Amino acid sequence: MGLQTRFQAIFLPRSGALAFFVSILIWGIGIGCFAATLNNYLVEIHSVDEFQRGLIEFFREIPGLLLVILLAFMHRISDWRIMRIGTLISMVGISALLIPVDKVVVTLLIMIWSTGEHLVMPVRSSIAMQVAAPGKAGQSLGFVTGAMNGGTVAGSILVALIFWIGVHWLHWERAELYNIVWGMIFVLMLISLICTFTRNAPNYPSHRPRLYFNWKFKKFYMLELFYGARKQIFLTFAPYVLIINYHLTTADMALLLGICAAINIFGSPLIGRLTDRIGYRNVMIYDTVILFFVCLAYGYAGELFRAEVAFWVVCVNFIFDAVISTTSLATNLYVREIAGSQDELTSTLSTGISINHLISILSAPLGGWIWQRYGVGVLFSFAAVMAVANSLFAWTLPKPGTAE
Repeated sequence: MGLQTRFQAIFLPRSGALAFFVSILIWGIGIGCFAATLNNYLVEIHSVDEFQRGLIEFFREIPGLLLVILLAFMHRISDWRIMRIGTLISMVGISALLIPVDKVVVTLLIMIWSTGEHLVMPVRSSIAMQVAAPGKAGQSLGFVTGAMNGGTVAGSILVALIFWIGVHWLHWERAELYNIVWGMIFVLMLISLICTFTRNAPNYPSHRPRLYFNWKFKKFYMLELFYGARKQIFLTFAPYVLIINYHLTTADMALLLGICAAINIFGSPLIGRLTDRIGYRNVMIYDTVILFFVCLAYGYAGELFRAEVAFWVVCVNFIFDAVISTTSLATNLYVREIAGSQDELTSTLSTGISINHLISILSAPLGGWIWQRYGVGVLFSFAAVMAVANSLFAWTLPKPGTAE
């Protein structure tokens, strides 16, 4: 079956599906460019130290914590319009980075960018299901994941090329190169925005999830706490370790992030099939056991190995974390098994995202303080402890098919 035929089989005709996926692919390229550039930009242009990086992450994650409230204010607005609003907000944040500013203003601009990014996240999935043919929602969501991963790879390669050519061939100042990237992201966001103005876009809101607490999901809430703390430490500080301790350039970081995204294009479906085969409980137990050793290796590689070996150990573990972290889908399968309805499922998952963001904004500044006060080894030992706690809690879950 050709790509066009497959596309027509999965999506409703005249639903705006093609425009939506082109928009998401271009959006993904912009996200890839931003992720590949941000940490080096903070170090090289603003001399942001470990603790300050944690504080910036605190403010960057606040929009995620407030996402349910933000969407509640937009309950009468269609998902397509929310996607446009989110894109416009991110465009404001990224364009303002072209102006020379101090650390405080940079933090505000990153928070503005993050607000737009978080607004787009849930409606992206909603629209993917709206444009899908009956019984094809899962495949449509798979297209979204593939488009985002493909965009991340393309964005990372673009950044690597810009900095490689700019530094080694043209000998431009790094501040100029960062401005080129910000300008390019703005153009990508603008193209992504234009793509959403298709006449086939439906003008109605979807049923959006709400905060919902139920005692039967208590283990899920705890798993989200442990997972959120460990994930945030890696997300915030793992790139910083590579930049500060191992002196990776912007081009190097972009290439490494591109490799992670490329592996996940193929790795995510494999992990999904593995989860179906051995069960969500086993995946949740053993993936965090592996992540325990990944965290320890990341934190103590510099003390256990000579510099050249330590560098490769840290890079390999960085990739391991990116791949293994996709097993978080197993937690969603556990919730699906014990949820009484689709509405309860989506609302509980929404609550889980809020819990995840709550622990994230607390662990980011705490992690920066631990690194600065006690060293990177202690910081990633804390992440390893969170991984162990996750495994122990997963061990108490009932086996699939017996959940109550």
